[in-house]
Amino acid sequence: MSELPLAAAVSGLGVVDPARAVIAATDEGFTRGRAAFETLRVYSGRPFRLEEHLARLAGSADRLGLPEPDPGVLRELVDAALESAGTGDVGLRIYWTPGAPGAGPTAIVLVSPIPGWIEDARARGQQLVSLVFPARSVPWLLPGTKSVSYATHVAAEAEARRRGADDAVLVDVDGTVLEGTVTNIWWREGDTLLTPELELGILAGETRAALLGLAQEEGFAVETGAFPLDRLLAAEEVFTSSSVREVMPVVAVDGRAFASRRAAEAMLRALRRLAAA
Repeated sequence: MSELPLAAAVSGLGVVDPARAVIAATDEGFTRGRAAFETLRVYSGRPFRLEEHLARLAGSADRLGLPEPDPGVLRELVDAALESAGTGDVGLRIYWTPGAPGAGPTAIVLVSPIPGWIEDARARGQQLVSLVFPARSVPWLLPGTKSVSYATHVAAEAEARRRGADDAVLVDVDGTVLEGTVTNIWWREGDTLLTPELELGILAGETRAALLGLAQEEGFAVETGAFPLDRLLAAEEVFTSSSVREVMPVVAVDGRAFASRRAAEAMLRALRRLAAA
């Protein structure tokens, strides 16, 4: 979501010019990366799993020591920004920052186009490389928190591209599979889908949660747990999930090729049916 937003709304100001949306230079969300955010997809003007995203935002805010956001205020900003954007399928990002000292927290809602590269990447499938990333499994490391402190994930994506891949799959120092830089990771063994458990400190993706509920309808069992990278590499199929990218097939991990897209295509169809219901 790096393009100029289609619309922006800010607490206390309402809809603003997206080219001039203001955050105080003294806001710790800017100076120290101490802010929470959520990204979700909007289908035909309807935000998918908005309430769940707002609940996760509140959890991230709590772990960062921020005041609890008012979901009613956030919903109003979302509605205002979407009405201003006047379009159907878009990306929605909600920020919750400490605000300027003494001024109280700030909520910012941005509406942006779905990046054009996503469907091209889905058509060809993505190539991933594994990178060692210590598990965020102790409380002070903010496990499962979606904060704007994304420098390490940006660095991981850059390193993956330096190695000729599209993105990275992060593994702990003991080789346990964790997640992608901005995605959850899945693979298929027969008719069973496997994905790392939340107890590893990974982000509780809302698209991940939706797929967990849809898998049985599509004829798949699901197993969550702590799995070694070797098990992923031995799978029949690999894919990732995220709110804006939805379900993305993976064609290679560390040079190991995967030809099947059976589960990825089935889960993408199911996800879009759910979003349209």
